[in-house]
Amino acid sequence: MAGGGFNENRNLKRAHLYEYKTTSYFIFACLVAAMGGSLFGYDLGVSGGVTSMDDFLKEFFPKIYRRKQARLRETDYCKYDNQLLTLFTSSLYFAGLISTFGASYLTRKKGRRASILVGAVSFFLGGVINAASVNIPMLIIGRIFLGAGIGFGNQAVPLYLSEMSPAEHRGAVNQLFQLTTCLGILVANLINYGTEKIHPWGWRLSLGLATVPATMMFVGGLALPETPNSLVEQGRLEEAKRVLVKVRGTPNVDAEFADLVEASDAARAIKHPFRNLLQRKNRPQLVLGALGIPAFQQLTGMNSILFYAPVMFQTLGFGSGASLISSLITSGGLVLATLISMVLVDRFGRRTFFLEAGVEMFCCMVIVAITLGLKFGEGEQLSKAIGAFLVFIIFLFVLAYGRSWGPLGWLVPSELFPLETRSAGQSMVVCVNLLFTALIAQCFLVSLCHLKYGIFLLFAGLIFIMSSFIYFLLPETKQVPIEEVYLLWKDHWFWKKYVEADEPTSV
Repeated sequence: MAGGGFNENRNLKRAHLYEYKTTSYFIFACLVAAMGGSLFGYDLGVSGGVTSMDDFLKEFFPKIYRRKQARLRETDYCKYDNQLLTLFTSSLYFAGLISTFGASYLTRKKGRRASILVGAVSFFLGGVINAASVNIPMLIIGRIFLGAGIGFGNQAVPLYLSEMSPAEHRGAVNQLFQLTTCLGILVANLINYGTEKIHPWGWRLSLGLATVPATMMFVGGLALPETPNSLVEQGRLEEAKRVLVKVRGTPNVDAEFADLVEASDAARAIKHPFRNLLQRKNRPQLVLGALGIPAFQQLTGMNSILFYAPVMFQTLGFGSGASLISSLITSGGLVLATLISMVLVDRFGRRTFFLEAGVEMFCCMVIVAITLGLKFGEGEQLSKAIGAFLVFIIFLFVLAYGRSWGPLGWLVPSELFPLETRSAGQSMVVCVNLLFTALIAQCFLVSLCHLKYGIFLLFAGLIFIMSSFIYFLLPETKQVPIEEVYLLWKDHWFWKKYVEADEPTSV
């Protein structure tokens, strides 16, 4: 297959001997761990709504409030252009970026569960500080704690879900992270819609309720088992086998356990996993998993829409309440799309979803740009019909993203790394993801001000590039055991020249 096919007759190791049953223990572990996504989602949803609330703007950004009131229902691309306001959003992601390096060490040495617990505590503290803020420095400090929580959670949860799941259902199970992220966004938008009517402290309630998902994740995390992969990596072999038997629901786990032990032996030989990730034989994982996919996930423009949906709709002339309703519709579409992806991704594969959704997203961005271009004008008010049309097109864009780059941007990288570089690789994934998230958050409103409708054409061009990247470079990983994904590179038309056939060497 052009663009990343592989030989179906490849020489896999023991995958055909793996056995499993779906147990209540497995379901509990995955549901609790997946709650980590709700932290990320709640913040994505709540921050944009809060920054559009009048009471919040009057207290911390009075100049923006006055500018907004002067052109309440008119199109003004520069209405919210303020770097300090965008720093309120982006500071969280810069903090998350830095925290991922500590999360990598903790995840590898103490396990995935430890990172999940640390992330919950940090996010809880951030919610408390933000709710009590009386000045901008307090807001930023609270955001830093929230960011550290997201950095630890996003590092550990996708790994946890991928390692706990049998290969046949890994796509659907891993997407629980994206589902809880989307549910967090939806709940945050519902809360914002209600708290906007509570004057003058409704915004404090929106920010303070971040403590609820953090508490749920911490309490649930205390009961989580560690993954068998991580226990083997720590040398706790007997415990690892007991957990594997319990998770798989069968005592016949010798084949899978043998693969875990072999992978762990290779991992122990690697003294510097970040340096090992840069080796030639790991070039596919570095380019695809650590750099390309997490960066492109943010360059779709989707998180800009999620951050600033209420702000963006107000910029286009919607009233405050209408803008929150519009963003509520888009976040609901994101939940629906994730459910579709969970049901179908292990049947149709990752590449299919990436590519067909890429076409739809490209078309939606072009349509939004053309619509705004034809109606462009400072001080011009958009009609209700055009406003409804824009919401509909953005809803279609969200449906496409929500079943492709949204969930697969986390699923696919978590599948690609061998155990010896998995923690380091996932740290790179989270680091690159949060770096581009922060840059997009910091730059979107100023770009909207200067590029106007052209910002959507820019995103359309980036979507074309990333779809081509997937078509040519990503092999299909559906239903391939996680410790045998590395075999795909040996049959890939491009990557096979980089992959060495000899055993891993200590670095």
